[in-house]
Amino acid sequence: MARNHLTALLCVATLLAAPARVLGADREHQQIAADLRILQEQTARLQLAVDQLDETVRHVLATMAAHTDAMRRAFADQQLAVGAVADGVRVLRERFDDTNVRISSLSQEIEALRVARPLSPVAAELAADPETGLPPDAPPGLSAGMSPQRMYDTAWADYTNGQWTLSIQGFEAYIKTFPRSELADDAQFYIGQTHYADGAFREAVNAFDQVLLNYPDGDIVPDASYKRGLALDRLGQTDRAREAFELVVTNYPDSTMATLARQALDRLNRQ
Repeated sequence: MARNHLTALLCVATLLAAPARVLGADREHQQIAADLRILQEQTARLQLAVDQLDETVRHVLATMAAHTDAMRRAFADQQLAVGAVADGVRVLRERFDDTNVRISSLSQEIEALRVARPLSPVAAELAADPETGLPPDAPPGLSAGMSPQRMYDTAWADYTNGQWTLSIQGFEAYIKTFPRSELADDAQFYIGQTHYADGAFREAVNAFDQVLLNYPDGDIVPDASYKRGLALDRLGQTDRAREAFELVVTNYPDSTMATLARQALDRLNRQ
C-alpha cells in the first residue's frame, strides 16, 4: 500500500515538472530567435555600410584617375610648350648670329660698291629694266640693289610680323633668285613654318617635304622633319606623324628635335 502511494506521488511530480521544462525551452527558443533577428539586422546594416563604402571608393578612384589623366595631358602639353620655347630661343640665337654676319657682309658690300667702277650707259641699259632698275628676270617684289641678305631679312621680318602671304612670297623669291645660297634651306623651312602658323597644315607638310628632298644635308633638316610630324598630327594622320617623329629620333638622336620628337611619341602612345 505504501509503495503504491509513493509511485503515485512520483507520477504527479513528473507531470508537474514537464510543463516547467517545456516553458523553459520555449523561453530559450524565443531568446535565440530574438538574438538571430538582432544579428540579421546588424548584418543588413553592415552590408549597407559596405556597399556605400565600396561606392565611395569607386568614386574616389574614378576621380583620381581623371585627375591623373588630366595632369598627364597638362604635363605633356607643358613639355611641348617648353620645347617650342627652347626651339624659338635657339632660332633667335641663330638669327642673332646671322645678323652679325649680315652686318659684316653689308659693310663689305658697301665698301665694294664704293670702289666699284660704274657701268657704261649701254651696259647699264642692257643689265637692268629701264623702269625698275632690276635685272629682266628678277622675281616680283625684289627691289633694285637688294642684296641676298637683305632680301632674306625682309621675308623674315614679314614672318615675325605675321604677314604670312608676304613672308611666303619673299622666301619663294629668295629661293628662286639665290637657289644655291646657304640660307635657301632655311627659306624653304620658313615657308613651311608660315603655312603651319597660318593653319595650312597640308601645305606645311609639302613645304617641309621640299626641305628634305632638296636640301638633305642642310642643318635645318632635323627641324623640318620634326615640324613635318607636327603638321601630320594636326591633319589627323597619326601613323605618318609617328613615323616622322621616329625618323627624327633615329637619324638625329643627339639633337634638340630628337628630344621633342620623343615627347611627341610619348603623347601619341598615350592616346
